[in-house]
Amino acid sequence: MKIVILSLLLTLFLFISCDRKSPKVGSERKLDSLSSFFSKSEKESLHKGVRLKYNQKALEILESNKSLAEYNSSLFRIANNFYKLNSETQSKFALKDLLGKATKEKDSVNIAKSFNLLGNLYINSRQNDSAYIYLLKSEKLFLLLQDSVNLGKNFVDKAFVLLYENDFSGCEQSAAKALNYLKGGDEKQKEYDAYNLIGICSNENKNYQNALEYHRKALELVDRYEYISKSKVHYKSSTLNNIGYVYQNLNRFKEAISNYKLALLDKNLLEDSPYIYSTIIDNLAYSKFKLNEKENLPDLFYESLKIRKKYNMSSGEILSKIHLSEYYANLNDTINSQENALAALDKAKQTGVSGDMLLSLKQLSLVQHKYAAKYSKEYIKISDSLQQEERKSKDKFARIAFETDEIIQEKDKLAEQNRSLLYFFIGTLFVGLLLFVIRTQRAKNRELLLKQQQQKVNEEIYNLMISQQATIEENRVKEKKRIAQELHDGVLGRLFGARLNLDSLNRFNDEESVNSRFNYLAELKNIEQDIREISHDLNREKYVLINNFVAIVSNLLEEQTNSFEAALSYSLDESIQWDKVANAVKINLYRILQESLQNINKYANAKHISVEFKKDKELIVFKISDDGIGFDVNTKKRGIGLQNMQSRVQECEGTFEIRSKKGKGTTTIVTVPEEKKSIEV
Repeated sequence: MKIVILSLLLTLFLFISCDRKSPKVGSERKLDSLSSFFSKSEKESLHKGVRLKYNQKALEILESNKSLAEYNSSLFRIANNFYKLNSETQSKFALKDLLGKATKEKDSVNIAKSFNLLGNLYINSRQNDSAYIYLLKSEKLFLLLQDSVNLGKNFVDKAFVLLYENDFSGCEQSAAKALNYLKGGDEKQKEYDAYNLIGICSNENKNYQNALEYHRKALELVDRYEYISKSKVHYKSSTLNNIGYVYQNLNRFKEAISNYKLALLDKNLLEDSPYIYSTIIDNLAYSKFKLNEKENLPDLFYESLKIRKKYNMSSGEILSKIHLSEYYANLNDTINSQENALAALDKAKQTGVSGDMLLSLKQLSLVQHKYAAKYSKEYIKISDSLQQEERKSKDKFARIAFETDEIIQEKDKLAEQNRSLLYFFIGTLFVGLLLFVIRTQRAKNRELLLKQQQQKVNEEIYNLMISQQATIEENRVKEKKRIAQELHDGVLGRLFGARLNLDSLNRFNDEESVNSRFNYLAELKNIEQDIREISHDLNREKYVLINNFVAIVSNLLEEQTNSFEAALSYSLDESIQWDKVANAVKINLYRILQESLQNINKYANAKHISVEFKKDKELIVFKISDDGIGFDVNTKKRGIGLQNMQSRVQECEGTFEIRSKKGKGTTTIVTVPEEKKSIEV
């Protein structure tokens, strides 16, 4: 009986595990046909082959549009559709592509779903160890993502794997965990699976009351939700069969028969699910046999056997023959009893299923007394071997879980180490950047300090030049005053005396004396006037030099004229009020003039130089031109001299322009404000 329920669960799982919620197709589709093919491939009313073709077309369209925003979720949908249509090879290929892309993009959601679907593919092919590994991987990711719905479904899938490995306690625990996540949610079909699995495992562990409780909870879900009850999988019939089987184990055969008969009322049961129908018929016949009810026996046994042979249900066929053997043994029909028991053993040896062989050997030992010892010995051997395999299987799954946890822990350690390295690198980079900023700031501060010192030195040099020029002017003024004093006090005094003496000639009245006297007097007055004018000229500046800037420039230009062959013309706008111009501006203008003359002397080969200071509204325009060889201002690399000029102009808040062409000379134009401004020196 145990084998009947396990086989029944396997068939049910092939159907109910496929009912998954497909990932939502994004609202923004680049190709309408993709959505259309999805709809047709998922339409249950169409033939499976037609649906497969539409799903393949959807895959082809998706592969040619890999840039779609919903590519990963759409590819998973295609893989899931292949799985539902039992095209496992195509589903695996699609999942392989999806895992590669999702892993590269760190798309944890689709990685987790892909692992889960791979686990189910391996469940279907009875590769339970591989299935368990992938389900453990998906479980860890769903936990990290806090995806309770998919985590609950994953625990149900894991419970099926443990059931097929006869780990009933592990299966029950996994199904109970699933209920913690699924209860009260929308995944009622998976919730049904969890209740059903707990009921089956409780029955196998002989906890019959618990089994009945959970099977009834599963039945309540079926009755409450129409989409479950009307499914072609026939969940209600399957659950009623499971409840009947529990009653059968309790030897409450009337209640078992009642549930089997209710199960058979389900419409189209034979057409939709011959496996479930044949199982219910066989169980009904067996309960009737146990109650010694002869009605429809052995016809029910043979009806079940016929269906099982037709659909190649090997384990079910073996069970039917064992039940027939028991039935004929009860009628003392030894020949038919032994014949069915031997046929069951032959079939079990062909399939190689240990559970089927155990049931066949047990029955043969009961009906063939002559070889009972032989069959019992073989039964014990297979039973021991089966128990060892079950223990190994449990150990294997425990080891898989442990190793998976170890791998995850190693990954976590590596991730932690990577994070530490990243933090160390960021810290080092930050410290390095901080040191760089500090050093750069210090360099800027030093540069600023040097600049300030240079400006201070320039100011001191200028002041020294002013002082020197002032001393020269002072001495010149003193000298002029001395000469003026000598002229005034000496020459004029003596001339005045002569004029007085001549004036005394007025006493002579002869015509000649009078004419001579007037001539001398007029001449003396002229001399007196000339001397007075010379005296006044010496004592007055024809060109006033404010702060002596003009004099300094004049000296520089005079030195240029004396030292070099180039002719020099100089123009100064007298309307410029140099007393309003800041000292720093005058220093910078002087240095720019000095640097320009030096560049002309070195490189220009000029024959004529023009220097001009003029006023333009509130600005002073300084222009120096030459007729030298010139240069290309666009390609010529600017040296430190030109850079210094530009820097000085910027300090004065002015503008700096150089106009030059090869063979056509060079003109430098500097424009600065006339009014004094607050400029640090």
